Amino acid sequence: MTGGLFRLSNVFRGEEAVTVPEATPETYVIDFRAAEQLLKARDPRGALKLLDAVVTAHPENTAARLLRARAFFLGAQLRAAELEFQTVLEREPDNAYAHFALARTLQRGGRRDEARRHFRLAAALDPRPDFVEAADFDRPPGGARGGARE
Repeated sequence: MTGGLFRLSNVFRGEEAVTVPEATPETYVIDFRAAEQLLKARDPRGALKLLDAVVTAHPENTAARLLRARAFFLGAQLRAAELEFQTVLEREPDNAYAHFALARTLQRGGRRDEARRHFRLAAALDPRPDFVEAADFDRPPGGARGGARE
């Protein structure tokens, strides 16, 4: 294949060659929607297969990058998830969900102090109850968590 990601090519099924058409904008939308459904079904690897082509064709699409970051996270590919969430935040620094998801990724990787910063940014940008709870504003910066919370 030369010149593009999706050219007419022959795919072999058993003894029969099948021609695969070049991808269209509609194909990428279908792949994106299918990837969403695969994530709902807890199949991050399947979602990533579809999203890789979408992001390659449309690297500026932050929705596709955010969905791919979620797939990396669900597939326990934490470094890849972190990089993808950071790419989204470079483009949209006010994206509360991306801060929250990056924080969850960092937290899952044992980087609690870094995670806390992003939890707090998420809560400041969007005071949803789950963001505010994760931000743990009652705990002073650098302070250890005390006993049971009241």
